[in-house]
Amino acid sequence: MIRFAVVVACVCSFALPVSAEVRFGNNVRIGGNDVSNQTFTKQKRGKFIIHETQPKNVGCVWRKNGDGSKTKVCNFKRKKTKDTR
Repeated sequence: MIRFAVVVACVCSFALPVSAEVRFGNNVRIGGNDVSNQTFTKQKRGKFIIHETQPKNVGCVWRKNGDGSKTKVCNFKRKKTKDTR
């Protein structure tokens, strides 16, 4: 019985909500594209899709999610940099 209570307590402690925030500072690049000075939270999310070829819709758009949050979806073509040449 004590083991069961310990397991339940451990599972409940992992189920607590967590708040986090991601901040991109200066000179941040994803796939060779500049994404500097952006902040993303639980309500304001970011999704960056890197394509090897030219994507159909290049750029970023804001999409609404079912839970009331927004996601910034960016379609980028991978740029040639010094590291990827």
